[in-house]
Amino acid sequence: MSSSHALSILEFLTPEAVIVPLEADNKRDSIDALVDRLAEKCSLPDPEEMKRVVWEREVQRSTGIGQGLAIPHGKSQFLKNLIMAIGIIPEGIEFDSIDQKPVRMIALLLSPSDRIADHIQALGRISRLMNDEGFRGQAYGARNSEDLYEQIRLACS
Repeated sequence: MSSSHALSILEFLTPEAVIVPLEADNKRDSIDALVDRLAEKCSLPDPEEMKRVVWEREVQRSTGIGQGLAIPHGKSQFLKNLIMAIGIIPEGIEFDSIDQKPVRMIALLLSPSDRIADHIQALGRISRLMNDEGFRGQAYGARNSEDLYEQIRLACS
């Protein structure tokens, strides 16, 4: 992918990587559950290493961006392509968000170490989508994983 290519979320999010509801009681459990899903369904290499790089980034500064959203992310030399998982925690969890509110939607992004521009572009696309109040309202009301993926597909096409 060249830097002139407009990256779409659908290029690195598959239906199998969407979890509604995501069962997690805290930040670490939510990150682990999303990485585990990618390892199980999307042949993610070295899940323990992926958890470590995401957690390393998370302890530097929380990725809870407010309005019930978090975008934990990390980069690894073991990845060949960007990959993402999204989960909805209906009751919300503490995530050290900038607005001090519980997080209900978590979009985990993992990128190859050498794809910095794509990583930044992908984070921007995710946060623009998540900051859309209409999308967020629908997403929080998703009945199941298929429903949420379809909402994302429609919003990104």
